[in-house]
Amino acid sequence: MIRSMTGYGAAQEEQEGVSYRLEIRSLNNRYLKTNIKLPEHLQVLEAELEKLLRQRLHRGSISYTLYFKDGSAETAAEINVPVIARYLEQLRGLADGRLQLGVDLAALLQLPGVCQPAELEEEARRRHWEVIQRLTDKALEQLIRMREVEGQALRDDLLAHCQAIRGHLSSVQERCPAVVEEYGRRLQQRVNTLLTEAQLDLDQDTLIREVAVFADRCDVSEEIARLSSHLDQFVAVCNAREYAGRKLDFLAQELLREANTIASKANDTVVSRHTVEIKSRIDRIKEQVQNVE
Repeated sequence: MIRSMTGYGAAQEEQEGVSYRLEIRSLNNRYLKTNIKLPEHLQVLEAELEKLLRQRLHRGSISYTLYFKDGSAETAAEINVPVIARYLEQLRGLADGRLQLGVDLAALLQLPGVCQPAELEEEARRRHWEVIQRLTDKALEQLIRMREVEGQALRDDLLAHCQAIRGHLSSVQERCPAVVEEYGRRLQQRVNTLLTEAQLDLDQDTLIREVAVFADRCDVSEEIARLSSHLDQFVAVCNAREYAGRKLDFLAQELLREANTIASKANDTVVSRHTVEIKSRIDRIKEQVQNVE
């Protein structure tokens, strides 16, 4: 099943005067990249949240933000007394007995290392984790549902592009024999004109060999077969129940490679017109595949 990489999920809960609210956003990324923002005293849970996200998501840039509100003493920051003592000692050294030392406690508390988050007790940690895990699961369900809805639209669009490419490819295949025949006729006419003017004769086998060389040079039957095979694989991956982003990205590159080869061999305006349309469709596929998980 195709899932897009863009989505949003949120959940909130209040327990015993403690308010939890979290949001999860995901955007395109070639790999899975997480950015987890937690209140200082809950940052000990970051590794577990990282593991939880990676179990459910496989590609995308994931932004996870937890908002926490609790007026209890449990979350009050702790003052690092030895650090304050060291700051005061340095300030007294600067004053050196010549200046009256005035201490602004509010400013002192803003200095690095003075205030630090309270260390969670095991029971508090377990209690917070149970709520946060439950909310994370709810938010992830929302985000994944959004990804699946967008993924279905992406799948339909990608399959429509594949069907259009097949149509143009069929037209190229039908046109190729006529290209060789028309070249043979034009070559025959030019040769006949030149021979008449020069009053010379030309071995018919030489003309046949020239036409054969042209036919071999502009033969795209192998490229058509490979491009058609890549399309079959692309459709199969779109319909499979697995994460398809990287496979589709690779197959889109292979589609473009074969289309470019056909375009380089094309010696006909009709074939060129169809290859332009094929490449245009593949470019759209490549763009859309960047949003597939």
